[in-house]
Amino acid sequence: MFEDEIIFENNPSGDEIVFEGDAPDDLSGGAFFPDDALFNGMPTFVMLFFVIIIGIFLFSIFKGISTWSKNEQSPRLSVKAKITGKRTNVHRHNSHAHEHLHSHTSTTYYVTFEFESTDRSEFIISGSEYGRLAEGDEGMLTFQGTRFLDFQRRQNEEHADA
Repeated sequence: MFEDEIIFENNPSGDEIVFEGDAPDDLSGGAFFPDDALFNGMPTFVMLFFVIIIGIFLFSIFKGISTWSKNEQSPRLSVKAKITGKRTNVHRHNSHAHEHLHSHTSTTYYVTFEFESTDRSEFIISGSEYGRLAEGDEGMLTFQGTRFLDFQRRQNEEHADA
């Protein structure tokens, strides 16, 4: 026999003796909330939540890198085009910190160009470019993949006389 081993031949209560460090056979319920399925599933739920969040974050990074790479490999094209539409998308962000409401807005500017082939493409542009352009303007559009580079307006005879 080993020195640490203790043998109980007669257990007067009839219950099984559990020594410190021994795990019981039935682990249902946990120590704090016996038989509470929500509490027992919480570690799995939290882990799944973080895996999903990290997955979305990594997907966004790889998608951005992929778009950047495709744009870099695309040729720079300059084509005749006409502006057929302009639109904005305003995002409002609110946050609460220490009983103060902080509000922030951001605007994304879009312009739709129509080519001589009647194909259309929409590009995200800066606010200053957006303000400089008007629907109906015609000129030379320079772009690379999905990236807007420049638009040089052609002077119409109407505008030249003014």
